[in-house]
Amino acid sequence: MRLDKNCRRIDTLFTKKTHEEVNAPNLPFDPNLRPKCFDYHPNDQNVVRRTYLLRGRNQPRQDVYPPTPDGKKLRRFKLKYYKQYENWLEYSIDKDVIFCLHCYLWRDECGDHRDAFINGGFRNWKNIKRIDDHVGDHNSGHNRACLKSENLMKQEQHIETILVKQSDQERIDYRIIFFLLRQGLAFLGHDESENSKNGGNFLDLFKFLASHNEKVDSDLVNSCVVETVTAIMKDLGEELFTVLIDEARDTSVKEQMAICLRYIDMRGCVIEIFVGMMHVPDTTSASLKASLGEFFGKHGLSFMRLHGQGYDGASNMKGHFNGMKALILNENKSAIYVHCFAHQLQLALVHVAKILKRLLLFSPHGELSSGKGLNQEIALKRPSDTWWGSHYSTLVNFIVIFSSVVEVLDEMMEESSSSDKKEEAQVLLDLMHSFEFCFILHLMRNLLGITNDLSKALQQKDQDIVNALALVKVCKERLQQMREGGWIHYFIDVPQMEAKFIHSGRSRRNAEETTNLHYYQVGFFYGCIDKQRVELDNWFDKVNTELLLCMDCLNPNNSFSAFDVEKLIRLAEFYPDDFSEQERMVLRNQLETYEIDMKSNNTFASLKEISSLATTMVERGKDITYDLVYRLIKL
Repeated sequence: MRLDKNCRRIDTLFTKKTHEEVNAPNLPFDPNLRPKCFDYHPNDQNVVRRTYLLRGRNQPRQDVYPPTPDGKKLRRFKLKYYKQYENWLEYSIDKDVIFCLHCYLWRDECGDHRDAFINGGFRNWKNIKRIDDHVGDHNSGHNRACLKSENLMKQEQHIETILVKQSDQERIDYRIIFFLLRQGLAFLGHDESENSKNGGNFLDLFKFLASHNEKVDSDLVNSCVVETVTAIMKDLGEELFTVLIDEARDTSVKEQMAICLRYIDMRGCVIEIFVGMMHVPDTTSASLKASLGEFFGKHGLSFMRLHGQGYDGASNMKGHFNGMKALILNENKSAIYVHCFAHQLQLALVHVAKILKRLLLFSPHGELSSGKGLNQEIALKRPSDTWWGSHYSTLVNFIVIFSSVVEVLDEMMEESSSSDKKEEAQVLLDLMHSFEFCFILHLMRNLLGITNDLSKALQQKDQDIVNALALVKVCKERLQQMREGGWIHYFIDVPQMEAKFIHSGRSRRNAEETTNLHYYQVGFFYGCIDKQRVELDNWFDKVNTELLLCMDCLNPNNSFSAFDVEKLIRLAEFYPDDFSEQERMVLRNQLETYEIDMKSNNTFASLKEISSLATTMVERGKDITYDLVYRLIKL
């Protein structure tokens, strides 16, 4: 029988079940949900400790924390406690209590099991002096635990210590890693892309290592992730930031959120960077916000520092993200939502365009062509859901080569030896000659044509916001003119509009009877136009439009020709928590001085975009001279 130093039996603690290695990335964040460190296998305890120390303290930020009744008063946890006890204090949102990270990690060697900061958590907000009592003197259990954590990280990071502890095979594996990383410096400058002829050896060595030792490869990747995100958070510091989120799925088709942060660093550079993936238990707006809050808590971020949110409008989770957007705005009015320009219109009409998908994708090996010279080839290309302007060009090209497609289908009908091919060609020919197909084809071409110029303007890297917003207005007017100006403009055979509409394919039980006129005019023509106008109204609402127009006044292009003091004062009003009434008065005077300075300075007058303006201001010290203007630029 084996005993530990406290004379407890340890031979039977882990023999009842097979030892399973700890999955470090999936260790729970909330301290209230963590198993006791002593409950892990002895071989894994230091792995667990090191993982939590690398992650840092769990300190979720909220503007207001839950109240706890204390007689006639309500007391609660305060944000300032993080700063006072930043080295060790952790907060559990789940239970509204605080814990000590280091005492949790070393409770069986240093900690008192009865200590609330280890066992169950502390929430006596009235007697907050007990936090200082927990810390104690230099020889307290808390300070001994802190020292052990510090020593562990020093030991674990020492290469010789790692090699001494490993088996012979593990030593070989780690030496391969160190050799690989060291040699990686010599491979810098090679093009590691898939088709490169100058790829170097780095990726080949890395693939070899991954194929021979998945654990070492996984450890290396996890370490890189932790260190990279830590460096990003250090660079972000206490700056305000925007969160950009997209929906993604892993290999098991579970929903995830891909999270990017956008902020201005100390050099005035715009940083937009991917920081992680979060699995979500479900796609309700509350669940999405909770997962984002967990991510914020893990990295010491706060919703009160969040001053912008953007989601891919084409996402399958668009409606859920809209719900999360509202929840965040309820908590922080300055977290203004601005849509992603590159995606805002992409699926507004794609669902209708997919009616044409089967035929539009049909082309014998993509070799249908017509014309000469620059117009020699007009091939049908696969339309992309994430670059929806491609649908417009596909429709235009299809109309141009319509007769060629019919000829190819006729040839297939006559010459193909496959009965399936003949049957498919017949179905497609019948579809192409139907009024419904031709009607939708021309309707979609006209609708996408109206918004095509807007789409291209919004997808440009250097966007002319004023011009883009003018195009939005033009598109709305053209759509209204199209709706009011009559709905049949096509030289095609038109059925009797007052006759009863007959559904193609199987008859539908209890289908409501309607006329051809109602089916095509109301169901398709008005429906598609109205949907497009609704999309434009949703993406370019009054707040967003005004915000973007005010923001454009900061653009230095054409010697600050768009500069407008009144609109920039209005821009500051969008952020009442960042500009007090007194600061807005000072801002007006500062803007007037700033305008004269910028327009008379050749260095600034020659700038083209806001991002270069920010970096140049930092380089020349103007971010300090015009601190309120620079704050506007960062926002």
